[in-house]
Amino acid sequence: MDARNDMLRLLQGRRNGFSLEQPFYTDPDYFKLDMELIWYRDWLFIGHDCELPKPGSYITAQIGDYPVVLVRDQKGNINAFHNSCRHRGSRVCNSDKGTAAKLVCPYHQWTYELDGRLLFARQMADGFDKSQFGLKPIACESVGGYIFICLAKEPADFAPMRAMIEPYLLPHRLREAKVAFESTIVEKGNWKLVWENNRECYHCAGNHPELCKTFPEAPTVTGVQGADSDPEMLAHWAKCEAAGLPSKFRIDAAGQYRATRAPLLRDAVSYTMNGKRAVKKNLSDTVSADRIGTLMHYHYPTTWNHILIDHAVTFRVLPISATETAVTTKWLVHKDAVEGVDYDLAELTHVWTETNDQDRRIVEENAFGILSPAYEPGPYSELHEGGVIQFVEWYASFIGPRLAEGGRPALRSVA
Repeated sequence: MDARNDMLRLLQGRRNGFSLEQPFYTDPDYFKLDMELIWYRDWLFIGHDCELPKPGSYITAQIGDYPVVLVRDQKGNINAFHNSCRHRGSRVCNSDKGTAAKLVCPYHQWTYELDGRLLFARQMADGFDKSQFGLKPIACESVGGYIFICLAKEPADFAPMRAMIEPYLLPHRLREAKVAFESTIVEKGNWKLVWENNRECYHCAGNHPELCKTFPEAPTVTGVQGADSDPEMLAHWAKCEAAGLPSKFRIDAAGQYRATRAPLLRDAVSYTMNGKRAVKKNLSDTVSADRIGTLMHYHYPTTWNHILIDHAVTFRVLPISATETAVTTKWLVHKDAVEGVDYDLAELTHVWTETNDQDRRIVEENAFGILSPAYEPGPYSELHEGGVIQFVEWYASFIGPRLAEGGRPALRSVA
C-alpha cells in the first residue's frame, strides 16, 4: 500500500490519548514523509547568534538530505545557505564550525563571499556569469539569540512566533552569551519517541535522580496541564512578572510553540546536585531577581530549553533516520564568565549530561520494544502525560492535512 495513504488512514483512525501505530516509529517510508512534510517545510532551530561572534564565523548542520551552513557576513547579518557548491555539489564547509574570510569549496576552490555571492571560479570559459551561481539561500531568522531556518521556498510567517517568544527571551540577553560546552548524542529511536519522552515527567522519579533534586515532577510545570489553576505556578508567575520577566504560560493556536516560567524545587536556583548556582555571574546583566526558576521554551519539531538565572541549557533535535536521532545540548553562560573561576564545567554540565544519557537509554528501550510484533498503541496517562498527548495531537493535526494534499510536495514548495 502507498505509504502516504496508509499513514493518513492510520492517523484518521487513531484513538485519541493513545500512542501511535508501529510504523510511525519504525518505517523508513513514514520517516521520509515526516521529513518532506514537516522538517523540510517548517522553521527549525539550528544554533545561537553567539556561536557566530564575528564576520566569517560559521556553523553547519545536516537536515535530512540537506547540508546547510550559517555564516555571519561583513555587515553583521546572519545568512543561511545550502552547503552545496554550485559547481559540482561538493560541501563547501565540511567542519561543524569555524571561521573563514571567504567560503572556499575544497574541491575546485570556487570561492564565495559571506553573503553567498560567487567571487571566483578559476579557469571557466569566457562568458561564464558568476552572478548566476551564488550559494542557494535558505530563509533565516533570529529571535532572542536563537537562529531558525526554513528550507521551504515559501516559508510560513515567522512574525507570530517572534511576537510571542521574543519578550520571554530578550531579558536573558542570549545574543551576548557564550557556549561553555556542547555535546551531541545519537539516540537509537525515532525523533517522535525523543519528543514523547521529553514531554512528560511520569518517568522522572524512577530514572532521573539528579534532575529530580531540583526539577518538579508535577505535570502542571510545563503549562499544558492545569498550570493556570496551580497556586504555586500562579504565585511564581506573579513574582517574576513583577520583576519584568514575562512568565505566564502561552501557546500558539496550532500547539507548535510555547513558553512559560516555572519554579524549581524548594530553594533551588539552578540545575546542580545541591540546587545552588553553577555559575557565579548571572547569565544576563539585566536579570537579577531572586529565584526566577526556569524559563521553558518549546518549538516543535527541533527544540526545548531551560533558561535560569546563571546559565541556559538548550536542546536541538535532528532526525538521522527512522530509528536514529541526534540530540545536541549546549550550556550557555555570561560572555565574561571564566571557567575555573566563575564556574566548574563538571558541575555545570553534570545534571543534564546524566539526564541525557538516562533519556537515551529510555528512548532506546522504548524503540526496541516497539519493534515487537506484539506492540500495539497504549493509553497515555491523562494525569501525567498531557504534554505527550499534546505533542501527538500537534503531530497528527500538522501532518494530516499535508498528507491529504496528495502526491509528493511540488518542487516549488521545497528549495
